Amino acid sequence: QVQLVESGGGLVQPGGSLRISCSISGTTSSILLVAWYRAPPGEQRELVAALRNTGSTTYADSVKGRFTISRDVAKNTVDLQMNNLKPEDTAIYFCYVDGHLGQGTQVTVSS
Repeated sequence: QVQLVESGGGLVQPGGSLRISCSISGTTSSILLVAWYRAPPGEQRELVAALRNTGSTTYADSVKGRFTISRDVAKNTVDLQMNNLKPEDTAIYFCYVDGHLGQGTQVTVSS
């Protein structure tokens, strides 16, 4: 059974940076797709960034140039580096791996 545990969320000032991480366990098959989604307050969940096993990436227009998704195969983790954070980035961030979704970690951008 696949388990995803997010960590690293918190409160950060506008313009600041934050790195959130997802620890993956319980899967023995090759992972095809990892991604981060987010759910802003009162809004639907949206795709933030995705990384395929081919190495190709997809980013939401709102985060291009500011966020970077990466994966450490040896550590079995997926990270999201977030720079130049804006108040509109405030949301619960969810890790996604091949059909499985984590519980989420809260990111709040506020002065």
